[in-house]
Amino acid sequence: MASIRKELHLSAPAGKVWDALADFQSVHTRLAPGFVTHSTPDGDQARIVTFANGSVVKETLVTMDEAGRRLVYVVSSERIMHHNASAEIVPDGESRCRFIWTTDVLPDALGPYIDQQMSQGAEAIKLALERG
Repeated sequence: MASIRKELHLSAPAGKVWDALADFQSVHTRLAPGFVTHSTPDGDQARIVTFANGSVVKETLVTMDEAGRRLVYVVSSERIMHHNASAEIVPDGESRCRFIWTTDVLPDALGPYIDQQMSQGAEAIKLALERG
């Protein structure tokens, strides 16, 4: 199983970053605009996400830990046998934080593609969350 981890050091308060991450249905406008181009709710705990490259997947929220500023979700698509991801916000002073994003995926051969996608997503997240 491929395991991919991205750690972003953000010049933004942890509370602001958590607020954007926890707004699960607004990933396309608050967390990763440009990388995620559209998100449609699919019930209370899921969303259908369209990425800039045209890929469409269903993402289902598994758990949201407000106190720990961590959420976990799974991805469903025809190409993916298994995909779970977590994102955690760790304060680093008053106006900085770390965004730790980890994904485990099968088949293993999708690892390089997912890694590339997460790198692009990380750039979009950093840009969106460090804005004024």
